[in-house]
Amino acid sequence: MSTAIHRRYVAFSDAHYAGNLVDGAFALKLFGDVGTDLSIAIDGHEGLFAGYSSVEFLAPVRGGDVVEAEARLVKKGNRSRTVDFELRVVCRAAGESGRSRVLDSPLLAVRARGTAVIPHEEKGSS
Repeated sequence: MSTAIHRRYVAFSDAHYAGNLVDGAFALKLFGDVGTDLSIAIDGHEGLFAGYSSVEFLAPVRGGDVVEAEARLVKKGNRSRTVDFELRVVCRAAGESGRSRVLDSPLLAVRARGTAVIPHEEKGSS
């Protein structure tokens, strides 16, 4: 498996800014979760995240949305893994009425590239 995908409902309580906006850290946390899933699937270890080489905030994420976070393996070194991330809005809330609609095509909200590393195993470790 070289891709992992998680879907998540964005609670209205996650919105902290005018216009019901969610902060960018919300997306980065989801990237951490889906990246860990990918690392376990590829290496059998949750890995350690070293950092992002790029992060782009392209569209708003709002309370009441449903988002899809994807991690895709781009390059596998001896211990490093280059991973591309995307956060897409797949359902958009219609105000705070509880109504929502599935978008005809997902809205790309955040895109990033990062590096994870798999720790070197000590001799005698299992």
